[in-house]
Amino acid sequence: MSSPSSRHVDMAPHHRRLISNWLFVLCFMILGMIAIGGVTRLTGSGLSIMDWQPVSGFIPPLSHAEWERLFALYQTIPQYHLQHEGFGLEGFQRIFWAEWIHRFWGRLMGLVLIVPLIWFSIRGMITRALAIRLFIFFVLGGLQGGIGWFMVASGFRADSTAVEPVRLVLHLSAALILYVAILWTALSIRWPEPQASVASAGMRLTKKLVWCGLALICITIVAGGFTAGTHAGFVYNTFPLMDGHLIPTEYARLTPFWLNLVDNKAAIQFDHRLLATLTVLTIGGILLVGLKAFAPGSRAHNALMLLGWAVLIQYALGITTLLLVVPVWAGTVHQTFAAVLLGVMLFVLHGLRGVASR
Repeated sequence: MSSPSSRHVDMAPHHRRLISNWLFVLCFMILGMIAIGGVTRLTGSGLSIMDWQPVSGFIPPLSHAEWERLFALYQTIPQYHLQHEGFGLEGFQRIFWAEWIHRFWGRLMGLVLIVPLIWFSIRGMITRALAIRLFIFFVLGGLQGGIGWFMVASGFRADSTAVEPVRLVLHLSAALILYVAILWTALSIRWPEPQASVASAGMRLTKKLVWCGLALICITIVAGGFTAGTHAGFVYNTFPLMDGHLIPTEYARLTPFWLNLVDNKAAIQFDHRLLATLTVLTIGGILLVGLKAFAPGSRAHNALMLLGWAVLIQYALGITTLLLVVPVWAGTVHQTFAAVLLGVMLFVLHGLRGVASR
């Protein structure tokens, strides 16, 4: 049975480049979506649009009467009365545009996926199996819009000024799953065959560590989602200590204990810090082993070097965001670069396909 990557070998080289570049563009658009979502969250704009119109929502308000109608809807939810009461139509328009752009970008991504997919399928430039896989991605993208509305709707409940953290994490995780699936497909089309090599013990250990690093990055991103959703980044804005302690004294104040993982700001921030540090140390181990195992100039060696720089940048961004008390620009860049780091780790893993586990 052929592997998913080997199915792309029979595609013409120029078709592989064209289709992989198209999918890479979609990955960059997902990164843009994550960035816009960060701005929306940090500016409190996510609840400004009270209705979900998947098709007609492409068109923004075109009349003063429509602006007044949307503003009147917004005035019915708790966030307006608890945070923005009295800021007027002009203030509403500022937060409205951030959320509208976020939704518009998602719809645009759907078009960027489905229109070329139809064209490539008609021209016979992609296999039936690949066309089905990409159509599934399109459906998942539509479901992601539904998950986004499910998240937003949680912010309309009484005494709420933000969405539920669990739903925020679900929305972010679904976006990253789609990002990983599209990126892996693009990499497999661009490089359908693994590089031939005789697997050494160092190479096999590197691959195992890369899997560990990938798992840690995913868990750290989830922890970061809870940090964002509970606004835990706005407290304990020192590093490396938290209120003078390595482990905050309030870490286990909730019972049962598992509630601390999702509802205790001190524990949530500490867990995110700890996981990020473990990720850095694991990637350090990957570099120590991998850079010796793979020849300089090889794709695996270059990917490992890129991974080292990426994790240092992300760790520095996390500390900067914390010390500056989460300004919009820093929080947005930190959230977006987490997906970049995930993508780099996936690139490393893809380059190690030829290394047998045993």
